[in-house]
Amino acid sequence: MRRLLTGICFLLAATCFTADAQYENTKIKTGQIAPELNYSNPKGKTYSLKEVNKGRYVLIDFWASWCGPCRRANPELVEVYEKYKGLKFKNAPKGFTVFSVSLDTNPEAWQKAIEKDNLLWEYHVSDLKKWHGEAATQYGIAFIPQAFLVGPDGKILGKYMNALEAVADLEQYVEKTNAKSQKSKNQTAGQAQK
Repeated sequence: MRRLLTGICFLLAATCFTADAQYENTKIKTGQIAPELNYSNPKGKTYSLKEVNKGRYVLIDFWASWCGPCRRANPELVEVYEKYKGLKFKNAPKGFTVFSVSLDTNPEAWQKAIEKDNLLWEYHVSDLKKWHGEAATQYGIAFIPQAFLVGPDGKILGKYMNALEAVADLEQYVEKTNAKSQKSKNQTAGQAQK
């Protein structure tokens, strides 16, 4: 009986490990230079990841308007953007932003989703080829949402299933002066209320 239970536990553990492994992106490695992304936004303006990345940390977010898990994760992504967009970062004079890459094929649905989900940042791009697009192929995108944190040197610092997973890594690069200035603002606001 003990052998049977041990065997069942082993099979369950192996199944759980295999399930996690199927969702791991194996094409992109931390430490490698982020492949270039140079595509248009819904209005036809082209953005280059390399240009956006100069002097800032960038969270690349792969998503689509038709993706339920992506849409449910978007409020958290907006919170991450709001929290970090104005902070000072080590070795990054331009700070932090989000670079959204859509796997949409319909530009109207994509634009409506950006507006409805209040995705405030400027950088939204797509080649409108869904899973067959160059961006998805370059980054080994087999599921969405999926995100990558890129440092100001252009190297991949982390890979994530959603934006919230990037917060711990982002915190490592935030300058300590941010906490002091926030504390000072809070004290000033408290004195003004008195």
